[in-house]
Amino acid sequence: MRLLFVADLHYSLKQFDWVADHARDYDLVAIGGDLLDLGSALDREVQVVVVEKYLSRISEQSQLLVSSGNHDGTERSEADEAIARWLQSARSDRVRVDGESFERNGTLFTVCPWWDGAESRATLEMQLETDALRPKERWVWIHHAPPLESRTCWTGRKSVGDPHLSGWIQHHRPDLVLCGHIHNAPFYSEGSWIDRAGDTWVFNPGKQIGPVPTHIEFDLDTLEARWMSLEGAVIRQLSATDSAAVGA
Repeated sequence: MRLLFVADLHYSLKQFDWVADHARDYDLVAIGGDLLDLGSALDREVQVVVVEKYLSRISEQSQLLVSSGNHDGTERSEADEAIARWLQSARSDRVRVDGESFERNGTLFTVCPWWDGAESRATLEMQLETDALRPKERWVWIHHAPPLESRTCWTGRKSVGDPHLSGWIQHHRPDLVLCGHIHNAPFYSEGSWIDRAGDTWVFNPGKQIGPVPTHIEFDLDTLEARWMSLEGAVIRQLSATDSAAVGA
């Protein structure tokens, strides 16, 4: 089972084009949040319309899993927390989004929404508790922010990951957690695109300029991960016995 993972496309249409053009080469495609760009001069409602068309196009080629990030919240909930309600309108059997789970060949994928406060955090905690009880051979989370103190959340000056995610990983021990959010972490000597949190592998593909996004290709049968960037390709075998933090 081959999986393509990208994150932080930030309305880069050429990078969306690349994903859409290559999706057919994979059994699943996962996008780890920040599909929109709050810093763009283009109205967010217009961005949503365009991105929804890309999600439909990608899903015609492969099963698609999409989590939200901090740039994707276009509305406020009753608890005054940012939510990506627009992403729910894109969901289908071929597009699984925030709050959903997807199982294939014994692997359970949990698509985690961006949480913006106590209410949305509690909802995510309940989702993880529910999926923890489901039968599975392997458990993969898609969650926008990396866990705190991981090399995948190093900004060049400090670690800015999610401390709650660190606790959830320690409690539930998923096999893989696919993140984004910290764009340059893979390119710093103290950062990385890959790390280990206890028994859990954590990934962040990072972000680069140009038409090809940084991305990670997974072979979930041979347990191999390949990180692709302008610097070239780095391949890592995901040994269940390797508990050391690793770099690129």
